[in-house]
Amino acid sequence: MAEELNSLPESLFEQLRKERFVLLGTIDAETSTPQMNAISWVYSVAPNRIRFAVDKRSRIISNVTAHPSVNLSFFADGSFHTVNGTASVVVDVLEGVSLRLTCIEVEVATVRDAMFFGARITVEPEYEKTYDKRAAARLDGQVYEAMQKGLSRKPVKTDWTPRFC
Repeated sequence: MAEELNSLPESLFEQLRKERFVLLGTIDAETSTPQMNAISWVYSVAPNRIRFAVDKRSRIISNVTAHPSVNLSFFADGSFHTVNGTASVVVDVLEGVSLRLTCIEVEVATVRDAMFFGARITVEPEYEKTYDKRAAARLDGQVYEAMQKGLSRKPVKTDWTPRFC
């Protein structure tokens, strides 16, 4: 995939429908410097929309709120791919999940193969959960189920009502 696309091709769409190692690039809300985080709760809802979940206390949330442009980078199909887009919080706290996680959605702007010329990834990075395996599997199931639900952007409610003189 040498060209720049505006949505995920089928193969990458499917790769992001299961847990994987993804690097998330944001701009720090306080320092305006680039920040990189490793995340794994990522789920492609559509070829042009990707959701991810992070701890409610994560600095990622303030970064995305202040500077919504983000980059998701990951290894798949023997290469290294980048997705640029605009992120926004879609759910403050995911329901049905034992941790307080926030769901963020990225509207995909561009997708490109960012692997240097003449090379192929032969082994993708692997990781293992270092806490109770059953608890990890249960939590992962809760998170992915919650992210797959038809979350919609709800308008912010305010207590303000217009007053007429």
